[in-house]
Amino acid sequence: MGDARRRKQLGLMPTVHPFEADMDTSGNVTLNQGPQEAALQVLIVDALRETQPTGPLWDSSYRTSFVMAGRPDRLLETAEDVQSIAVPPHRRFVGELALGTTVPEDANTYTHLPVEGGVLHLRQHTHSADGVRWESFPANTDPRRALEFLMQHPAAGGQGKVVATFRIEQAPEGRVTIDPEPPGEWLEALEELASEWHGQTPEEWGDLHAEQVDEDKATAPVLKRSLFELREPALLLSPLGTPFAQVGGLELHIDPAGSGYSPDGEEWITYDPEAAPLGDSLPPELSQFLDVDTVTVTVFADGRVEWEEDDVPADQADRIRADLVQATGAGHPERWADWTENLLLEIFADEYPDLNEVETLPVPIAVRLDIPVDALTDADPLAQAFIESELTFDGQTWHDLYAEELPAELNAVRPLN
Repeated sequence: MGDARRRKQLGLMPTVHPFEADMDTSGNVTLNQGPQEAALQVLIVDALRETQPTGPLWDSSYRTSFVMAGRPDRLLETAEDVQSIAVPPHRRFVGELALGTTVPEDANTYTHLPVEGGVLHLRQHTHSADGVRWESFPANTDPRRALEFLMQHPAAGGQGKVVATFRIEQAPEGRVTIDPEPPGEWLEALEELASEWHGQTPEEWGDLHAEQVDEDKATAPVLKRSLFELREPALLLSPLGTPFAQVGGLELHIDPAGSGYSPDGEEWITYDPEAAPLGDSLPPELSQFLDVDTVTVTVFADGRVEWEEDDVPADQADRIRADLVQATGAGHPERWADWTENLLLEIFADEYPDLNEVETLPVPIAVRLDIPVDALTDADPLAQAFIESELTFDGQTWHDLYAEELPAELNAVRPLN
């Protein structure tokens, strides 16, 4: 398996690897110092890319920290007032990759990031306007005082504009349905976040339900429903309205008035006793969703990245190639094999669980990705935007990944029943 291979590369004995890494506003990471092993470097880079805010989220995060440190010399009353705070384009992280350990129970979740096989400890986080002079906000600020600094400004406490709303239903065994159907670049993230919110194990499923209905021995429901809102980042991030997660540069908030459960698959009961009863469908105004134009890009195992002429802006071509090579491992046989193996298992293993027993799955020589046109010029990493649509094992026959038909190459390696 891909995960097993990675664990074998990382090793099992407790080890500590100091590192220093820079990040720009788009989420591109440069490892200045760190371990020599490529797999460990990838682990550090991926963890930073996946957890640190980028684009508008970095703007909001920095400006919020700036205000909570008491830096403004006047009240911030309008969006223009907040946006006048200059955001430094450079960030630097210093810390250690500790393998063979787990996150301490009392650890700060912002400085101790769980990674496969260990913990990424961010010991120091600085920022810079010019890449020469580095500074940080005080780490020992009184939280109550910091909140007072923030909430004294009239511009604080608001939420960003709603971009999209989804009704998500899930059964205990993990089946997730989303209405309306989201763009491909959001689908996997929304499914994973729904499972995290509702409970990833039968025990979590029941315990989270009991907490929401405030009953110690509540009977677990057969279905749960949640209303997910994707919003533009707030100008200033208030602790009173902290998003559940971040998706593609947007904040994910969960509306309690549209969330509930079903004890029998027919009757729906709201978790919010003051909300209206849950209906069977989304209100018409929430069912509207903009069509997303995409372009198709083909990534090859040998590192080539191709697209139709004029599909990609010329001034973005180098960035897009580098982004996709980084995300897929193209040009690096082991990373490409890991990435494609995980892709194949994510798509087919639910219906064909015996694929998990195969020691080594066939490795595609190319994968086609659908990328939203807007993402081609967006500051966010493309790994947050593309969706895999087709692949080929021989360069001739292309398999639609969502045609619900197992490719012959995978069927051939399945264990005999």
